[in-house]
Amino acid sequence: MTARARVSEREGGEALTDKTILIAGTYDTKDDELGYLAEVIRNQGGQVLTMDVSVLGEPRLPTDISKHEVAQAGGSSIEMAIASGDENTAMQIMGAGAATKALELHREGRIDGVIVLGGTMGTDLALDLCSALPIGVPKYIVSTVAFSPLLPPDRLPADVQMILWAGGLYGLNGICKASLSQAAGAVLGAARAVEPPTRDRPLIGMTSFGKTVLRYMVTLKPELEARGFDVAVFHATGMGGRAFESLAAKGAFAAVMDFAPQEVSNHLFGGLSAGESRMTGAGKAATPQMIAPGCHDLVDFVGWQAVPPQLEGRPMHAHNRLLSSAVLSPAEREQVAQEIGRKLSGAQGAVAVLIPDGGCHEWDRPDADLHDAEGLRVFCDALEAASPKLAEVHRLSCHINDPAFVDHVLQIFDRWLAEGIIDAP
Repeated sequence: MTARARVSEREGGEALTDKTILIAGTYDTKDDELGYLAEVIRNQGGQVLTMDVSVLGEPRLPTDISKHEVAQAGGSSIEMAIASGDENTAMQIMGAGAATKALELHREGRIDGVIVLGGTMGTDLALDLCSALPIGVPKYIVSTVAFSPLLPPDRLPADVQMILWAGGLYGLNGICKASLSQAAGAVLGAARAVEPPTRDRPLIGMTSFGKTVLRYMVTLKPELEARGFDVAVFHATGMGGRAFESLAAKGAFAAVMDFAPQEVSNHLFGGLSAGESRMTGAGKAATPQMIAPGCHDLVDFVGWQAVPPQLEGRPMHAHNRLLSSAVLSPAEREQVAQEIGRKLSGAQGAVAVLIPDGGCHEWDRPDADLHDAEGLRVFCDALEAASPKLAEVHRLSCHINDPAFVDHVLQIFDRWLAEGIIDAP
């Protein structure tokens, strides 16, 4: 019987579907802490599967998934990991194996969530394991370096949860039990409450920012839903763009409306990057995509830190205490246009580039603080020239936040639907 089929009874006769949580860690050194996690989950009516990812030592009691099975799933063996003589190499073997094994367990319906515990070594492995699982599978990392700058954004799964393992480097105590018990309860509760993504309606992937700067999604979302599609809008501030790009590369979208490619500018000029692969996933997956240059002229940086040297002396916009933006020069905007064209040139599916001559965000309107008519003209001309020959290029006499922009997007969308470029629901 799979984890999803079991049912338990609570006091009062309330029926709950039991959920099984995978608990992964180095059972040779963290046996007490991992055992405590299992105890809390079981006391709450959940089930557990245990996975040992240690290399040198042995757990006090056998685990459901042994370290030998993990190493084998990583295409190696414990003996080879030890023979490498390098702890980094050994843990990468175990990380690859743990990721493969966790995904296998999920596909078999044997687990409903995962919790991984560790210091820097265990956290490194945890990022691999959690990244292997799809969005909607609860993932919890209990780490001594949670929220640390040691953790590269590109390795953080889109829906991972983390908690600082305070006072827990070695052995159980009252402080670390507070963290461990919260994590155990959180992952079990998430497994019981989660509504995994469904495939009953084709999904449109869209990028944007808040309504104070970009507004098209307010009208587009209900219009696309009325046509039988679901719409996911991603906040393009680095992590959101990474999640968007990851799903696009897997072919998760029926079509893409990438109207806020500012992360391309960020990557070029040292802002909040979503990585080099930004704006390539949909093209590689042959997903039809519409592109517009929302906020292309802005480079985001951390608002509570000093202005990066390469962005000093420019017009600035402080969005809040977390986020500020610097404005690019006309020459730099031209670089952005050329980079967008380069990325789109590898697309295997239909591409439409929409270029609104009237402006690309609310702060660049003629009466706004960041208006730069010459910079906008230079960019629009450059993007039209840089767009791939196979792309449709639509030069629009409107602002990106005007109703005319949305009308044009829907005209293209409906035509692509009629022509079969976008699969109908």
